[in-house]
Amino acid sequence: MLYREFGKTKEKVSILGYGCMRLPCVSNNNKSVDEKEAIKQIRYAIDNGVNYIDTAYIYNEGISECVVGKALKDGYRQKIYLADKLPSWLIKSREDMDKCLNEQLEKLSTNYIDFYLLHALNKEYFENLKKNNVFDFLESAVSSGKIKYIGFSFHDELDIFKEIVDYYPWSFCQIQYNYLDKDYQAGEEGLKYASQKGLGIVIMEPLRGGSIATNIPKHIKDIWEEYSGGKKSPVYWALKFLWNYPQIHVVLSGMNNMDHIKENINIANKTKANSLNKEELNLIEKVKKEYESKIKIRCTGCNYCMPCDHNVDIPNVFKTYNDAYMFEDISGMKDKYNKFLEGKASNCIKCGKCEKSCPQHIQIRRELEKAIDLFENNK
Repeated sequence: MLYREFGKTKEKVSILGYGCMRLPCVSNNNKSVDEKEAIKQIRYAIDNGVNYIDTAYIYNEGISECVVGKALKDGYRQKIYLADKLPSWLIKSREDMDKCLNEQLEKLSTNYIDFYLLHALNKEYFENLKKNNVFDFLESAVSSGKIKYIGFSFHDELDIFKEIVDYYPWSFCQIQYNYLDKDYQAGEEGLKYASQKGLGIVIMEPLRGGSIATNIPKHIKDIWEEYSGGKKSPVYWALKFLWNYPQIHVVLSGMNNMDHIKENINIANKTKANSLNKEELNLIEKVKKEYESKIKIRCTGCNYCMPCDHNVDIPNVFKTYNDAYMFEDISGMKDKYNKFLEGKASNCIKCGKCEKSCPQHIQIRRELEKAIDLFENNK
């Protein structure tokens, strides 16, 4: 296993981190974690050099922390760095924070957490946490020894990311990044901005929720196989792309399959920063452009159309619509749209206000109708 110095903390962390948000289950119920198998997998990863274990209050509907706590018994806690998160959206008071942290420590069967994050920060959550004295809570938790380092994970626009980075002397941050999302949310610019401030950098969604690792469209698979003769998987290229950045210290993988764990560890054992040559970088860029050629709506996610007075989440409607065609997965994206997207296209009353603000001159009302046809009609 290869290790990198984790920003200003100077701790040596494994470049592969174990994300405990998709632990193996015995049924489709996310709470039905197969504890024996999950513990076996987590310990296998630790035995093979992974020393960054990441969980959160909500993972596996609250079960993940308990299972992680059991996996870290028998001396395993002393071998790793443990990361956990304060559920930002549930906090209504300063007391909620203390209550949550104490509950987490109990579930994890530990008296401290190495890396503690404010979970899924956006502008709204961050303002609420500041209002409720989150930094007093965090510094008190550090002083008492309950947590060691303070960080945050992020889901918003680049300008908000920079604002949060500059607000407090964080030790580290966690962002979504992969070769398709170089300009999404914090993006490459945010990654480098945080690195310049000395923050440790953790990457989530390296495989974009699995979309760039499984069920690969044939035209994409052909590009990969033409270059390597089928000897190197899409996962190999996705992880190599990230570890090529010296600014990236940990890449989280939500592993729940022993074959995937072994594959990821094998790649992590060999991948150093700046190890991709020009031809390989061009290959990844070619695949990126091939995916992007399937995009139907040329939305850049600039958010100039937002907020919508009628609660249409225009950028995310368009992103989900585009993903359905990029990954040739209409049924999967339809399911995601109907389960998780609150601001649906059908909320549109066709006022046209958004179109006046769109720098891409997208006929937003017409495109929303296409999303309704694809995702909402004939459910």
